[in-house]
Amino acid sequence: MVEKRAGGRGLCRARGSGSPLTDPPLLLLPSLQQARQGLHFAHVRHAGLYFVVTVLPNASPFAAVEFLNRLVTLLRDYCGSLSEKTVSLNFALIYELLDELLDYGYIQTTAPDVLKNFIQMEPVLSQPFSLLDLSTVGLFGADTQQSKVAPSCAAARPVLSLRGEQSSRPEVFLDVVERLTVIIAANGTPMKTDIQGEIHLKSFFPGCSEMRVGLTEEFCVGKTELRGYGTTVRVDECSFHSSVKLDEFERSRILRVNPSQGELTLMQYQLADDTPAALPFHLFPTINHDPSGRVQIYLKLRCDLSPKSHAVNIHLHLPVPKATLSLSQELSSPEQSATFQPSKKSIEWVIPRVQGGSQLSALFKLEVPGLSRARLLELGPANLSFEVPAHTSSGLQIRFLRFVGPQPSLPHRWVRYVTHSDSYVIRLSAG
Repeated sequence: MVEKRAGGRGLCRARGSGSPLTDPPLLLLPSLQQARQGLHFAHVRHAGLYFVVTVLPNASPFAAVEFLNRLVTLLRDYCGSLSEKTVSLNFALIYELLDELLDYGYIQTTAPDVLKNFIQMEPVLSQPFSLLDLSTVGLFGADTQQSKVAPSCAAARPVLSLRGEQSSRPEVFLDVVERLTVIIAANGTPMKTDIQGEIHLKSFFPGCSEMRVGLTEEFCVGKTELRGYGTTVRVDECSFHSSVKLDEFERSRILRVNPSQGELTLMQYQLADDTPAALPFHLFPTINHDPSGRVQIYLKLRCDLSPKSHAVNIHLHLPVPKATLSLSQELSSPEQSATFQPSKKSIEWVIPRVQGGSQLSALFKLEVPGLSRARLLELGPANLSFEVPAHTSSGLQIRFLRFVGPQPSLPHRWVRYVTHSDSYVIRLSAG
């Protein structure tokens, strides 16, 4: 069943029998705060920057937060990326955008196709854009740490071409981004496993007529649609942008959309506590201690991905007792690194890359004066962050990405996948 929802981003929701899918903002959770009587502040945070708006009592705070999210998306479309340096370089452009977006506090439009007819300023790039520069490569739909899994710098590229710039062949990027929330008990049993997925579109193709996105044919929403044959990709719920046409979704799992230049979240989905694939990582800790205050922590990290897959930017954060004075370490390979952070009282174990089916180990020796049972309880839990390029934990795949109707030139089409940890917590037992 598909239903329309009033207000908000105008998403359609396909309901299943699982837990409800809440609709978080496109960026991070907003914050509402009363400044003084009759006036409130609403803000969202993105890339270390705060975007703030004042709201009167008779105004909808949800509309204010939605406007801020759309403003951030527009700034990324026009400036390429968002940072303190980008904002300072493009202050005049941002001022012009705000002047067209708002009129005496009333929102006029946030449509990129309408705004580009009135915006005269050109973006100033913080660094020259080059397809050959892979140092800033990242999926535009994934707020990851140092992702290097995209074929070009779509994340930092303005949608509108600069004046005098030679027009290149247009591109369309489709990112399937999944975020894992996992809690694993001390005995290795998963206690919570959630997948939050999104399909992001970023188009550098002006004047596109219609685009058809084919999902996995065995894609099911809820347990009632399970078909009992083949490899099924099941989610609890999914929601769609209001511009997505769903007349072929029930029969053929095809999304139809007429995208404008810029970013668009075509679809959001959720799967809770019933992941079809094994978890990417398992940690096997062994903890020994003696009355003299020495603690030995032996960690074995196993990557349960397919041998054809790999994970990058693995970072394990392990809190240690606050009385810890020193750390010595033995790592299983030279590319790994581990440091003791005295201010945070934690061990930071960093692994640049690990192949599926392999395992790594580390031995940490701590000096903890006055070691007691209470101080041992300060050890852990371990928090793991990572990125897995070209992989989805749900099994969702894009069958095709096609354009319908006469086109002046077909664009380059990039379909990219990434799974990364939103919260991957592993509890330890100090024995």
